[in-house]
Amino acid sequence: MYAKIENGSVLKYPYTISELRQDNPNTSFPKKGLTTETLESFGVYEVSVPDTPDYNDRTHRLQQLDPELENGTWVSKWGVVEKTADEVAEYYAAVSSSRRMYRDNLLAETDWWASSDLTMTAEQTAYRQALRDITSHANWPHLGEADWPTKP
Repeated sequence: MYAKIENGSVLKYPYTISELRQDNPNTSFPKKGLTTETLESFGVYEVSVPDTPDYNDRTHRLQQLDPELENGTWVSKWGVVEKTADEVAEYYAAVSSSRRMYRDNLLAETDWWASSDLTMTAEQTAYRQALRDITSHANWPHLGEADWPTKP
């Protein structure tokens, strides 16, 4: 990943080699192997991206901040930002929808149990009912593997 930097200030981050080519239409760049020296002569610097920090994705989101110069290397920074009420609601709706789709697939896998020429066992009936009732689970929609009913 790269940044366009001028006089120690980040002008654009992230910045791509394609953007470098567009910004310099009268310059012939090699297809591969742009050297660090060539990039830096155009104010383009490679940026080191650290691992993302731990955060609660239900209530916060990551924001990639402009890189800073540390010991001669440009390093990207992460910010952990609290989600707005709308973002929390969107996240909850997306997770709920995903879990419902998963539940619906589990039910669909067992629909044949309810065909007219079969009689479901009590365990099969209970399993299917537990799948239907999963949206009222205390952990909904943030279910762990142990929260899902076990298929008989």
